[in-house]
Formats: sequence, structure tokens, C-alpha cells
Amino acid sequence: MSLTRIAAVFNGFIHDFATGYWLASLIALRLLHGFQQQYTEVADLLGMIEKFFFWNSIGAVVIILATGAGRTFTYVDNAYGETAESTRRKMLLIKHLILLPLFGAGGWWGYSMTFLPH
Repeated sequence: MSLTRIAAVFNGFIHDFATGYWLASLIALRLLHGFQQQYTEVADLLGMIEKFFFWNSIGAVVIILATGAGRTFTYVDNAYGETAESTRRKMLLIKHLILLPLFGAGGWWGYSMTFLPH
């Protein structure tokens, strides 16, 4: 296997891993936010942890976008055949049209839980 293909696979792995990490960070934010309201005596500490996960979620989005841009240039061959590649590209476009607003909404949701008054 060539170094270019290894790099493409590794890039795809990092892209998918960062996406999962982003979603897990949002779940952690939601749980921490609820714990802050339930356990007010440690709310400040939980708030610091909440900020950690918020900024990590932002970092994950940066990695997702960077590796996604990298993926754009690695999937140029018709590896699955011309018809399948055409369909795959259309589906990727639709997926990204759905996911980009979700990343924005998730970022706002995380920000509002972390930084706006409760």
C-alpha cells in the first residue's frame, strides 16, 4: 500500500474520530449542565469542566473541517465505478448540507449551556 493511501485512510479515521468526539463532547456538556443545577455546591468546578469540553468540541470541529477538506482531495478516483461514485458524491453533498447546520446548532447549544446564564 502506498504512503498516499495510508495517509488518506489515516485522514479519514481522524475525521470520523473527531466527529464522534464532537458528539460525545456535546453529550458531556449536557450532563455537566444538569449536574451543575443539581449539585450547586460544586457548580463552579463543574463549570470549569464544562468549559474544557466546550473548547474541545470547538477543536473537534476545526479538525473535522480540516480533515474533511483533506478528504475532498483523496477521493478523486472512481474506485467504486463511475455510477456509484456519482451517487456517492451526491449523497456526500446532501450529508454535508445537513451536517453543517447541525454543527452550528450544536456549537450554539454548547455555548449557551457553558457561557450564558442559566
